[in-house]
Amino acid sequence: MFSKYAGGISLITITSNQYRLAPMYHFPVQFEDVYTIVKFFLQNSVLAQYGVDPNRICISGDSAGGNLAAAVAQQVNDLEVKVKLKIQALLYPALQTLDLDLPSYKDNENKPILPKSLMVRFWSEYFTTDVSLQEAMASNSHVPAESSHLFRFVNWSNLLPEKFKKDHVYASPIYGSSRLGKKYPGFLDPRAAPLLVDDTKLLGLPVTYVLTCQHDVLRDDGIMYVSRLREVGIEVIHDHIEDAIHGALMFITSPTDLALGHRVANKYIEWLNINL
Repeated sequence: MFSKYAGGISLITITSNQYRLAPMYHFPVQFEDVYTIVKFFLQNSVLAQYGVDPNRICISGDSAGGNLAAAVAQQVNDLEVKVKLKIQALLYPALQTLDLDLPSYKDNENKPILPKSLMVRFWSEYFTTDVSLQEAMASNSHVPAESSHLFRFVNWSNLLPEKFKKDHVYASPIYGSSRLGKKYPGFLDPRAAPLLVDDTKLLGLPVTYVLTCQHDVLRDDGIMYVSRLREVGIEVIHDHIEDAIHGALMFITSPTDLALGHRVANKYIEWLNINL
């Protein structure tokens, strides 16, 4: 779908990473697939082969792709990767597994495309087909007490602007079984949940674009990431679409060719055109 709009950006090379999917394959397979490809691509010899300017590299993704883009951007920010990303663009990304009872999850619990029950299922199947994890996630009681320190990274009472808190009241976490955390540690891993990294891991990130949708359970994931990036001094542009639902970018082709989809796509492409 992105290629439909790519004509608006001059001299652009697009690579699309194919990775193995859940529930047939579980984390960290997906992350490792994408990380391996990106790390390979970020070599001067490979970039030269495809005619890519090493000073103009963007990593981007939407929804689950936004999750992987954010995670990979954090992990390639190390000394062994010589070519650095210029920008990253994250569209309604899934960024955390700890609190599945955020205001956005409550406000949009039964909204179309991605209701809370489906997002919980997607998260749990990313790690296992064991329904006990899905059941614990559904009740937001899956994080063991020994991982309580991680909640500071997703404390929406500190990270969300007032307009998104509405009348919601922050409640202390309900801790779950240590067994789940030990058996499926992936849901506590920042490579699966990029919001869980320490601030030091955010410091070297590139200029960032985040697009969020009001009627989306993942809305607050993106907004909290914007807050955390800004707190450590990363330049961030945040586009929030008040009348959009999750997956808005897919509404640009028949039979769901909608003005909303084109508006979202145009915002994204406009930012890329200016910043890439």
